[in-house]
Parts: sequence; structure tokens; C-alpha cells
Amino acid sequence: MKMTFIGATHEVTGSCTYIEACGKRFLVDFGMQQGEDIFENVQIPVSPSLIDFVLLTHAHIDHSGLLPLLYAGGFQGEIHSTEATASLCSVMLQDSAHIQEFEAEWRSRKARRRGEEDYEPIYTMDDALGAIKLFVPHRYETEFEVCEGVKVLFRDAGHLLGSSSIILTLTEDGVTKKLVFSGDIGNTHQPLIRDPQYIDSADYVIMESTYGNRVHDRPADYVTALTAVLQQTFDRGGSVIIPSFAVGRTQEMLYFIRRIKAEGLIKGHDDFPVYVDSPLANEATDIFVNNRESCYDEEALAYVRSGINPISFEGLVRTVSSDDSRAINSDSRPKVIISASGMCEAGRIKHHLKHNLWKSENTILFVGYQAGNTLGRALIDGVKSVKLFGETVSVAAHITQLPGVSGHADVNGLLDWAKAVSGVKMFFVNHGDDASVKAFAQRLKEELGAQVYAPYSGAEFDIAQGVVTVDAQPIPIPKKKTAANMNAAYSDLTAASERLAALIRSSDGRANADMKKLTEAINKLCDDWKL
Repeated sequence: MKMTFIGATHEVTGSCTYIEACGKRFLVDFGMQQGEDIFENVQIPVSPSLIDFVLLTHAHIDHSGLLPLLYAGGFQGEIHSTEATASLCSVMLQDSAHIQEFEAEWRSRKARRRGEEDYEPIYTMDDALGAIKLFVPHRYETEFEVCEGVKVLFRDAGHLLGSSSIILTLTEDGVTKKLVFSGDIGNTHQPLIRDPQYIDSADYVIMESTYGNRVHDRPADYVTALTAVLQQTFDRGGSVIIPSFAVGRTQEMLYFIRRIKAEGLIKGHDDFPVYVDSPLANEATDIFVNNRESCYDEEALAYVRSGINPISFEGLVRTVSSDDSRAINSDSRPKVIISASGMCEAGRIKHHLKHNLWKSENTILFVGYQAGNTLGRALIDGVKSVKLFGETVSVAAHITQLPGVSGHADVNGLLDWAKAVSGVKMFFVNHGDDASVKAFAQRLKEELGAQVYAPYSGAEFDIAQGVVTVDAQPIPIPKKKTAANMNAAYSDLTAASERLAALIRSSDGRANADMKKLTEAINKLCDDWKL
């Protein structure tokens, strides 16, 4: 029995773990890398055609997004997931394939003008449809045997509709080991879906650490916080544009806005329209409704049993066609536009940013995690202008982030989840950036007295013997040089930054007043440049 760590090792996205046990080879998740890629990942050690099956924690693309690529490489095994995850993947993987094909075509047109070869998409719509046919859905809390010696149970992880922790029991040559893959552990008290369910025992736990070094700054009341943003923006005559993940976050926003409208919390703009401009989000919303009995929490179910759809209301407009999407920005009324993608990297949100970023009366409201090297992160960090469809757009709108609206547990939630699992011989910490992984691993050691290992890609673990057999080392990906890197002025700037860093490093031992003066000067410089 052997486990090899492939992806989301000291990084947040690209989850993938490879296991050989009971004469089978299988994967737990096969996700796409999103945002900045810091470390090299090893390849899966066998060809896709030799993978027997896949266990999938949930539908988010950083966990499921490369399944069509696996299919394209010859994989024909079963993909086991919860029922809701299978339904969500049926639309999300098609959406991902559409994005791959669209971007490949766009890049190819540019390449042809330069006399270069066409770009090939990572995978095609046919590959996505092929992968979707391989899904085998399961209910929560119902153990099943994939093959002799391999038993699986999905438990609600409270992160997304259908999300799960996987309890994997392996029996080989008379040796039985229980592994738990946490998946992405949800935040507590989220709307619509249940809180994460705990697990009583395991031999080994493979655990995420997205917020392993942070505590959520949760507003006292999401509805109150969102109401304040809407009221202030509408009073300026502006609109609120919400870049939102199509699956999960969009439905939560609709839940909040339904309450705001039902309770009449917005004054002077009672009939404000709310546009959901994402075909994927609209399909996902229907899937939420269809899976309400198995996934909704008690509060949401109480609405349903009273005849109220908790994610629908008067004034909600769900656009489908491109013409409908373009028409939204012709509506001069104060309004809410919810559109994907949540990190502003693709999809219709980029068109809405082009039309609304430069207007000071508007608000761009972020309600989810923004990975490094994404347009969403750049806007939050205070960039003064952005390039959209080849055009420079000034950033004049109010850029706001609603704190605490996160589908991930913070460090306290992660620790509570980990403390509930008894008998753990070793925790493996992954799915977090380098600092978060290291910080959370240290917390586990200090507060649980646990043996903890934070693997890099390529690390191998003998499950039966309980020992790390390959302690892989990190391989950083070299930073690509851009035109800016080649600019003399930029070179001078980076040289100056190195001098500043050296000054800071040498300041230990200086007088406190001098260090405070230097700190204030640096902070003022950052404020002046809006870093």
C-alpha cells in the first residue's frame, strides 16, 4: 500500500493524490492548477489508461478540473462521488471545456497573425462529456466497496453542495488501514448547506490548510454587512458588481439578497434588480434546488417546507444569451450584477468590469478567495488600471471585500475538525500556500501533540508500514520574465527593493524609535502608491 502526493502540495489548487493498494491504482481528486503556480508537480506515475478509478471529494475545478484530461489520455474507470457532486460536475466540466476551447481559439488567432502554430486546448468538450459518463453517484453515509479490499464512505464536509470528506478503508495481506481525506472543510454557519460533519477515528489524515494561518474576520451579520454595501452604492447612483464563483457562492448571495428584499432593508431602492449573468451559475442554482433534501441545512429546509424558495425572489433576472448579458449594462438603474468567474479570470464578469470599473459610483464586491496572480487579487491589492480585451481600463470604482464570507474553515475550524479525529498516527497537511501549510502543521504538533508531515510533490508514503519512503524536496518554478522585467527603470526599482530589504534585515538591534520611524516611512510609501 503506497500513497504518492501529486498536487496541492504547499499550494492551494491542483489537488491530486495517487494510491496503489489491493492490486489497484487510483486517484483521490484530479484538479486543475489555478492562479500562480509556485512549485513543480510530478506526473502521475502511470498512464491514465492504467488508473482503475477516481474518488472525488467535490466539484470545484481545482479538485475535478483535469478529469477530462485523464479521460483524453485513455482513462475508462469509474469516478465515484456524491450525487450532488456528480450533478454539478456534469455542468462544471462542460463549462471548463468551453473555456479551454474558447481560449485556445483566441490564442490561435493571435498566433496565426504572428506566423506561429495554433494552440491546442488542454481538453475538448468531447473529453468532458466522456468523463461525465464515468461518474458513479453515491449517498452520504453509505459505505460501498469499490473492489476487494477498498471501502469508501462520503461524509458531508460542509464546503459546497455535495462536498465530502472521504473515509477510505484499505485491507491488504491481512493489514487494514483507515485513511481520511478531509477534502475542503467548510466554514460553519454558512447559508443553505450543513456545517462540516466530524470523523471519529482514522490511522492517517490527509488534511487541507487553505486558511491554516488565518482567522476569518466574520461580520456580526452577513445580511447587515451586505445591506450596507448595497445601500451606500445605490445612494451614489451606482451598481454593485459581484464577481462570484458560479457554484456555491452565487447561491449564497441569492440567499442573502432574498432576505434583504423580504425584510425591506434597502431604503429608497425597494425594487432593485438582481442579474445572475452566468449560464453555469443558473444551471448550478437548479441543481441546488434539486438536491435540497440531502444537502440543505435546517434553516433552508424550513423555508422550503413553508413553500419558499430560499434562493429566488421578485426582481431576480437569470440571463442566458449573450444578447441578454450585453443588455444588462444598458440598464441605468442601481442594480446588482452577479457574474462568474469569481477571480475575474474568465467568463462574462470581465465584460461587466470593462463597463463598470471606471465609474466611481459603482462598487466591485468580492465575496470569495482571490488566488495570487489573478485579476481579482490585483484589484483587491489596489491596482490603478487593468487590461481587459486589449484595452486599458482605469479603476475608479470602490473595491470592497466582504470579510468572513468564505466556504473554507479558518484555522480554528480546521483545528476543531482535526481534534475530533482520534487515533491518528500521522497528519499530512496539504492544500494551502507554503506559509499556511507550515503554520498549520506547527499548530497540529503543538495543540494535538501529533506527528505531522507536510509533503512536497513526489513524496511517497508506505501506508502499511507507516513510514515516508520518499521525502521529496520543493522545485520552485522559475519566474517568467516579462517585458517589464527587461525595462531598465524596472530593474532600477527591483535593485532599490533589494537595498530596502537589506536595510530591514540589518535593523534588528537598532533603537525602537528608529525602527518605528522606518516602519512609518515604508507604510506611507505603500499607502501613497496604493499597494
